[in-house]
Amino acid sequence: MTFGGHGDPAEQRPASRPSPPAPSPYQPPAAGQPQASADQGPSAPYQPQPSPPAPAAQPPYTQPAYAQPQYAQPQYLQQPQYVQPQSYPQTASTPIAPVYGSVLAQRPEHHGAVAYDAYTPPAPVQAVPALPVPSAKGRHASVWAFGALGFVLLGLIAYFVWALGPAASMIGMVLALVPLTIVFFGVFFIDRWEPEPKSLVAFAIAWGAIASVGLALVVDLLLTLLLGQRNDDLTAVLQAPLVEETAKGLGVFLIFLMARRSFDGPIDGVVYGALVGAGFAFTENIQYFAVSLIEGGAPDLTVTFVLRGLMSPFAHAMFTSVTGFAIGLAARRGASAARALGFGAVGLLGAMALHALWNGSSMIGNFFVLYIVLQVPLFVGFIVVIILLRKEESRLTYARLSDYATAGWFTPQEVSMLATPAGRRVGLRWASGLRGDRRPIMRRFIKDATTLASVRQRIITGRDPLATQDEQVLLQRTHAARDALLSV
Repeated sequence: MTFGGHGDPAEQRPASRPSPPAPSPYQPPAAGQPQASADQGPSAPYQPQPSPPAPAAQPPYTQPAYAQPQYAQPQYLQQPQYVQPQSYPQTASTPIAPVYGSVLAQRPEHHGAVAYDAYTPPAPVQAVPALPVPSAKGRHASVWAFGALGFVLLGLIAYFVWALGPAASMIGMVLALVPLTIVFFGVFFIDRWEPEPKSLVAFAIAWGAIASVGLALVVDLLLTLLLGQRNDDLTAVLQAPLVEETAKGLGVFLIFLMARRSFDGPIDGVVYGALVGAGFAFTENIQYFAVSLIEGGAPDLTVTFVLRGLMSPFAHAMFTSVTGFAIGLAARRGASAARALGFGAVGLLGAMALHALWNGSSMIGNFFVLYIVLQVPLFVGFIVVIILLRKEESRLTYARLSDYATAGWFTPQEVSMLATPAGRRVGLRWASGLRGDRRPIMRRFIKDATTLASVRQRIITGRDPLATQDEQVLLQRTHAARDALLSV
């Protein structure tokens, strides 16, 4: 059995605001009463809006520039006020003065000194209240899809236990978690400000680890029955790229079909493709590690783990990201399922070529030399592309949030803080200095604003009829987060 042949290697903080009259919270239309434009009846089909809604007939909130901080001195740091103790007549209801063993143990008012006022603790930091969330429709993986994957998983477990034994399979699985974790945290860093729904993340990994591997095994078995044993090098350079990348790319396309409202652009495609590839590599590594342990013991297992788990953990993630990038590009343009499939086919060809080049380089000449001169530059190029995509995503987020700044929902300074990496760092640093360390609120503010920008983009393209509802919810959430940040 093979998945890819033996050759697959492994500042300044913002000023505290004065207390201007804040705009009233955004009020969405009542259920069943959608907003209608001047030339559009209440039951007319959705049309893209040229501009975001303005705050309800109130002057826009003006936030001072994030410049020189002005902080009010907390009450408990101000100069204490002294009061003269008062004398009260002794009555039956008056507490009896305590008796102290020493004059030094007495409170000040009991030996002629004045006493401090009682300390009043500050009020608790205002938390973000319970708020509505955007509609989950079109954002999550189907429960039936997970059910089907569960049946395939049972078959894979039985196969690995039968072919490799339970002990070797368990050791291989534990070691395979290392590269999977590395890729997962890399993907989390890329997508941390607009994370994908957890169900889609789980489905992407599960599809790669279960369905893609199952399809590769079935195809390998059929080819063996039809053609007999093939050359290992030919299998690594031709069969593995063609079969494996097709199986993995199908998973990315299924995510596009199931959850198109969570597939906004190339970054999302790269994320889903990397997760599918990481899941596939996880199961494939179980096999490679277990076989190395059975055939060569701990020394061979160590070499295989270093080559596959530490030197090339992103290999499969990088291949399938090419397919995901192409489908994400189609999603950004509002393409139909048929057009997205066409885009995905072009990306699939690139993924196959990259996979074949990677596998072939491990069989030509010295592996370590080719790893340095070919595989490392490929990975560096992949990182550069990710950086460029993130910059483009930041530019688009800035442009869409600027639409809301024009309508009075944000100030230009807030747009910079919410949309740019440097501004986010400044905002988090400022929030950490507020009473109670309000960085969690700031993170929620940034994430909701970033999601709002993507929703605005879907409104402009007209490809999401539920986008206006999400817009209203996210405007409420960002408004509440800002109020919580600026509370006394």
